[in-house]
Amino acid sequence: MDWNKDHVRETMLSLEAATLHGARENYLDYVSTARLDRSEPIENDEQAQAEVASDLAEALDDTLDDYADKLDKLRTIDFGPKSAVAEGALVKLSGRYFVIAVSTSKFVCHGQELMGISTMAPIYEAIEGARPGETVQFKGRSLLVEEVA
Repeated sequence: MDWNKDHVRETMLSLEAATLHGARENYLDYVSTARLDRSEPIENDEQAQAEVASDLAEALDDTLDDYADKLDKLRTIDFGPKSAVAEGALVKLSGRYFVIAVSTSKFVCHGQELMGISTMAPIYEAIEGARPGETVQFKGRSLLVEEVA
């Protein structure tokens, strides 16, 4: 298949930016519920709920950082043509398409379902450097590298 990898990158950037936006909205919602109105008496259950919301907001803050890091990485990866599996490659592996960049949920681009995987994913170690036509082993299974772009 002839891939426009710039379009793939833009699709991934758009999806990750939307995910970051949603996570940021959730973060702001939690932060707002963690604030107590100090001008009124504070009930014990209000204090407990505010503490839980504060803990969740802190956890979401880490998530926001993760999404921001993904966006930065997507902007800097070389998505140029590849002849072997490497960062920035689009790979057809045993009938499924993967983009070697950052981990993502499944998404559709060019009418094909793809999924982003990072170079830190266990499967990447098994397929790194493989060329079209080669078979790799992963968790006791043989996987055929059908295409690398």
